[in-house]
Amino acid sequence: MADLVISNLRSRVPGLVVQRLAALNLCLHGAEITGLNGPSGSGKSLLLRAIADLDPSMGEVSLADCSRTSMAGHEWRKKVAYLPAESGWWFETVGEHFLQTDIASLQKLGFEADVLSWKITRISSGEKQRLALVRSLSREPEALLLDEPTAALDESHTLNVEQLVSDYMKQRNAPVFWVSHDPGQLNRLTRCIINIQSDGSIREQVR
Repeated sequence: MADLVISNLRSRVPGLVVQRLAALNLCLHGAEITGLNGPSGSGKSLLLRAIADLDPSMGEVSLADCSRTSMAGHEWRKKVAYLPAESGWWFETVGEHFLQTDIASLQKLGFEADVLSWKITRISSGEKQRLALVRSLSREPEALLLDEPTAALDESHTLNVEQLVSDYMKQRNAPVFWVSHDPGQLNRLTRCIINIQSDGSIREQVR
């Protein structure tokens, strides 16, 4: 079981929110979802980006005793996958964005195999969120950083996404850091919730 250990992590991206945001010290346990919430603009996405080595930061992050600083950023993100609230789509069709196709996961999220031939211009924001998750999981990461992965989804699709992530997490013993503004969702999925306060302080709530 691999833990994602975060020590004294602070983003160094210029901005007022970074100056007031406290350092994060946290152990994300394998096969467990940890929640992250706080007011809009409080720095939740900045923390995920710092963990993923997408932005400059101070502090240490390690996965199963493998340090983030021991490898190039793109190699680290193969292990620790970051799924932003709005994912990127660069090619004309859905299928061109997949190195490996996971038909079973697509079907679990309500798609048929022909979705791979769909043009990007025809898919909705909610469909993009679900497809981006399948794309990320198909790369078999060892840890997941999910930034509001169900924000554009209705209740049925939200529950399907929660189940898919939970199944993957258990099968891979993967730690998951899940940003959400939905208290009900966090109560369903997590035992531990990290709350960023309006003053930048960080509080841990364990149930």
